[in-house]
Amino acid sequence: MELFTNLFGSLLAFVYHCFDRIVILGYLPLLIRPENIVHFFQNVHKVSPITKEVLRKRTNEYHAWVEAFVKKNNIAMEWAGKGVRKKDDLQPGLQQMKRQNRFGVYFILKSMEIGPSFRITAPKFPTKDPNYRIVGSQRSRYTHYYFYIWDEVLGPMSMCVGSFFPFSITFWINGHHFIERELLREGVTFRKDDNAFLSVSDPEALQAAADRFSADIIRKRLNHWGLALGPKFSQKERAAMNLNRLHSIQQVEYCRNFIFKRHFPIHQLYERSCDIGLMRLTADKVSNVFGFRLHKRLRGKLHTVLEKIDHGHHVLRACAKNAVLRMYEKFSTFLRIEALSNNLKDFGLKKSLDHLDAVRQKLSAVTDRFAAFEGEALNVHVDYPLFQQLALPVTSGKTRVPGIKIQDTRIIRLMEVLLHAGTKITGWRTADIHQAVLEAFQLKADDYTLTQLRYDIRKLKHHGLLQRDGKRYAYRLTEKGNKAALMFVLFHKRVCGPLANSLFNKPPRAGLKPATRIETAYRKADRSIEQVIQLLAA
Repeated sequence: MELFTNLFGSLLAFVYHCFDRIVILGYLPLLIRPENIVHFFQNVHKVSPITKEVLRKRTNEYHAWVEAFVKKNNIAMEWAGKGVRKKDDLQPGLQQMKRQNRFGVYFILKSMEIGPSFRITAPKFPTKDPNYRIVGSQRSRYTHYYFYIWDEVLGPMSMCVGSFFPFSITFWINGHHFIERELLREGVTFRKDDNAFLSVSDPEALQAAADRFSADIIRKRLNHWGLALGPKFSQKERAAMNLNRLHSIQQVEYCRNFIFKRHFPIHQLYERSCDIGLMRLTADKVSNVFGFRLHKRLRGKLHTVLEKIDHGHHVLRACAKNAVLRMYEKFSTFLRIEALSNNLKDFGLKKSLDHLDAVRQKLSAVTDRFAAFEGEALNVHVDYPLFQQLALPVTSGKTRVPGIKIQDTRIIRLMEVLLHAGTKITGWRTADIHQAVLEAFQLKADDYTLTQLRYDIRKLKHHGLLQRDGKRYAYRLTEKGNKAALMFVLFHKRVCGPLANSLFNKPPRAGLKPATRIETAYRKADRSIEQVIQLLAA
């Protein structure tokens, strides 16, 4: 992170990091198991036997309450259409509440969805108790109510209430909306579009507001709306058993945002980041960024993909287990690195809302490592005479070590293996490197011997590209080595290789051209080289 800000600090207006979207499940711990349902109706309500009609009665009561609530408060309620997003349609109601300085529900959406419920079945064989029924957990399709709320602390939020036992509630909140409310209270001027702050008069106040987003504040507001809009329980029921809701984090996004002073640097930076990220973000690098230990039993896939979204922008995604790391640009001057977790167990964290600070620290470290990776990869400038300097010999004591030539195939192969294989905690031993080179390029041991490898390692070490791990004969690329290896590999695979293929192999057909800027540049270079060849022949 420090390298990134040092490299592009003069181009940045400000940087902030905060929670983005958080999905929280609110559940009643004493009503989620079949035995809890039996206790609730038989011991608390003295109802026997427990039938479908008994459960249906509580559902009908909640349906009636929602209808009365809608009629009393004159709130619009409708069924959700298939494949229709209601975000744009809900904006007029939200804007009206803001103008009137009112807080509460401004829209309700009904939807038939699958959720947790219970089934009641009679035993197959006679029992001593004629009222005995089998209560089991299942997932079934029933009505869910989506309440869209304008909250005085959390800002716009929504909650989904299941109308069947166990009456689970799902909340959607956003850290940017909380920060907006805090800045308004403090009188800090800012400009915000969707879930991004594009300018602010006091960046330190913005970051301080983001850091105040705590579990206690969230829990207080969720309990308020859970009691106000959720299924109702009498004082007798609450006295008989604990009906307070607990909250667990189902999905969380944490983002690190870079706001640039103008459009040009961010656009060029993002293009280079995607280009380099697709090549360098291998499984080892992805696992290092996420902090996962790489082993054969790792669930899910470690991969990187560049995805084009609807409005023409691209998103660079790196996936590992149930987590996703995204980088994208928006609003011309806004660059975001965002870590998303669908299962906090992947990071060794607990789902309870009480552990929100631990989640903040863990995901902030992930975005920080990715920003450091981007800063390290982009800390190479095209007008720097790197190839010329490395081609010159260096003197170590009384020994003169030859330079590293850009056409040296052995060095290129060694750099590519060290670059793509990532780094080990204890470094790479010579035998491991030798075996990796042979396997990667399908070479025989006689084609590339250990003696040749030791000679190449010696050259890299004297040029400051490779270092030993303490006193052990184990090696890893230095920071300078990572950059130099990246440039060597990029030159051969993205510059020299494609142009040589057009000259000495079959060139691409002129009539079919992909709509990419790099392919346009390749073809322009092909035409220029052909013109030079024709002039020389004349």
